Amino acid sequence: MEKHYLSVLVENNEGVLARISSLFCQRGFNIDSLTVSATDNPEISRITIVTTGDEASFRQIRKQTEKLVETKTLFPLNLRTSLLRELLLIKLRSNTEIKNKIEKLAEKNGAVVIDVSVGCVVLELTGEPEKIDKFLSKLKDFEIIEMCRTGVTAMERGEATYSLSV
Repeated sequence: MEKHYLSVLVENNEGVLARISSLFCQRGFNIDSLTVSATDNPEISRITIVTTGDEASFRQIRKQTEKLVETKTLFPLNLRTSLLRELLLIKLRSNTEIKNKIEKLAEKNGAVVIDVSVGCVVLELTGEPEKIDKFLSKLKDFEIIEMCRTGVTAMERGEATYSLSV
C-alpha cells in the first residue's frame, strides 16, 4: 500500500466535503489527512487529500470524485513536482530547566516558541510531513500536553496552475 496525494478544486458549496469523504468511505479508503482551503477565487475551494491504498483502487476513487457535479478539476500530486506543507502546534510540559532544552531543540529543528506560560511551552513548526514526524520523534523525552497538526496542503511547483473561474 502506498500513500496517494490528491488535489481537488470544487465549487464552494455546502455538502461538497461530505460527498467527497463519503466516496472515500464507500470505497474503503481511510483519509489520512484532509485539508480544505480557500483559493484566489471565493467560489472555488481546494481540497487536499492524503490516503493510503493500491493504485487501481485510487484510480477508481479519482474517477468517482471527478464525476461529482461540484468537482471542477482533480489531479494527483507528484511528490517530486509538488510542495507539501503541514503545520504543527505542540504544547509541552516544562519548568525552568526543561524550557532551555526545549528551546534549543526547537531552534535546531526550525520550530518557533510561540508561547511560554507557567508549566508549559508551545512550539510551532511548518514543513513537509516527514519533517514534522522527525521533530515529533525528537520530543519523545518530553511530556506532550496537547498537540494538533493541520494536515497536508499542497501546490505544484512551477507554472502549473489550476485556478478556475466559475
